[in-house]
Amino acid sequence: MHTRIFFPISLLLEILALVVVCQSCTWLEPPVEAGAVLFQDDFSRVASGWDRYIDDTYITDYAEGAYRIGIFTPETSAWARPHLEFSDVRIQVAATKVDGSDNNVFGVLCRYQDAKNFYFFLISSDGYSGIGVYKDGVESLLSGDSMLPSESIFQGSTTNNIQAGCIGDELTLYINGIQEIQVQTTEWSQGDVGLIAGTYTQPGTEILFEKFSVLKP
Repeated sequence: MHTRIFFPISLLLEILALVVVCQSCTWLEPPVEAGAVLFQDDFSRVASGWDRYIDDTYITDYAEGAYRIGIFTPETSAWARPHLEFSDVRIQVAATKVDGSDNNVFGVLCRYQDAKNFYFFLISSDGYSGIGVYKDGVESLLSGDSMLPSESIFQGSTTNNIQAGCIGDELTLYINGIQEIQVQTTEWSQGDVGLIAGTYTQPGTEILFEKFSVLKP
């Protein structure tokens, strides 16, 4: 024997009205707290989304629990990214020079639009740092006419902890926990993040990156 359950017609009409209204509702996601991890990679999985490329000029690829950027030619820059999208972020990574001249550059990038438009944060193994921009394919420093000397950098074949803040119109570079440079800019408000390295007159720079994180500021 089946028991039929009857609902008052007024209750059914109220439920139907609620369903119709909520079809146009915007469900709000809970806010992300400051310091929360938005993206993190220890580079242990080669399928985590970063670029993988090699030719006679440079290599960008995973390397046994790290990410490798190797530059084989002089006056060359190469970068890699996870193909994501962020607005305000703090980026941090541990970077180790394993080969090549100390006269190099390496670091992180943010608000990447395309290969001709993004911000970069650099240090060198001989103790210099800077913040700059690629704008319509033209590279320029925002922090001065040239890279600035920094006592916070561990020089030579060592590991440096690099942190970059891309928050509103402020770009800030921290090296081994110390704030080094801050500049103002208004080009872009969001974009991808990534890693970068480069050579000057001497080829052969190789940088290994570990413990890459993107945090909510």
